[in-house]
Amino acid sequence: MNLLEQELQYPLGDTLPAPGTTVELAPGVRWIRMSLPFALDHINLWLLRDSLEGREGWTVVDCCITRDEAKAQWEQVFANELQGLPILRVIVTHMHPDHIGLAHWLCERWSTAEHECRLWISATDYNAAVIASQRTTTFGGEGTARFFAAHGLVDPESLEKIRGRTSYYSGMVPALPPRYRRMQDGDVVAIGGHGWRCISGFGHAPEHIALYCEELQVLISGDMVLPRISTNVSVYELEPEGNALVQFLNSIDKFLPLPEQTLVLPSHGKPFRGLHARIRQLHDHHRDRLAEVMEAAHERPVSACDVLPVLFKRKLDLHQTTFAMGESIAHLHALWHGGRLRRTRDAEGVWRFAPA
Repeated sequence: MNLLEQELQYPLGDTLPAPGTTVELAPGVRWIRMSLPFALDHINLWLLRDSLEGREGWTVVDCCITRDEAKAQWEQVFANELQGLPILRVIVTHMHPDHIGLAHWLCERWSTAEHECRLWISATDYNAAVIASQRTTTFGGEGTARFFAAHGLVDPESLEKIRGRTSYYSGMVPALPPRYRRMQDGDVVAIGGHGWRCISGFGHAPEHIALYCEELQVLISGDMVLPRISTNVSVYELEPEGNALVQFLNSIDKFLPLPEQTLVLPSHGKPFRGLHARIRQLHDHHRDRLAEVMEAAHERPVSACDVLPVLFKRKLDLHQTTFAMGESIAHLHALWHGGRLRRTRDAEGVWRFAPA
């Protein structure tokens, strides 16, 4: 446990749900953990005991990517953890593949002639997912390669691999439910006799929705507040002048009015208490990284690729490098939009940032 984690409390200690099983965290709130084939090797999913339109059952929050292993784990959950009751609806916090990938399968699997198992999600993220699943240049392909090259990633081998990654999103999200129910900031969703308030967040996804239950003092934070790692906050080619980092930092402050003893259920890592401390840590982390970026820019005009070793001390594979490039651009853009850096394009077409 690192020094920052010592400020947090993990009420379940090192307990983790075994594959295909659940762990109860609060009355009617159960934790599922599924593996991912990435460096970030797991995602947390949630089962909420529910009653909807006179039917008893469960609400699922987040889904995992589309892969046979995840479907097999879900089938174990269906067989052993649902107490013979159906899945009534699927809530998705945001459009990233590990959260929405199996939404289509789950909704189809549990829909009947009498009841359609509906996807609940923000409108922005639903439509962003539709676009991403239908385009071959989203999160990979020629457009992504050109965008990263304009920010200094000029290694031919890396660019060629990015160009070839044309089905990155659709490979993990091959389909989406054809209909959805919109969630937006301030909505209160009745789940199992409790009200869960929607809290929107920006910077990580187009319109991320976290859920807070005042009665249980439980926050399903999605990816907005994670205990061990900082949330990926990136600028990508679809919004090339985006200011994602400032949006993210403003968004996490929306959780400050919640009680300090709120049990936070993150999408990665373990459930924890210490929400206010974690928000402060995230602000401190990004303040320090921004200071390091400014220091580097004072030495010479920098591109986002130049900033990678400033922000990331470890060796990165290509998958991690694409996320890291987005984060580097986000930090540079925060300083640029804030008037502390100016940007110009050099003779090779690379954006470089220097003190204003």
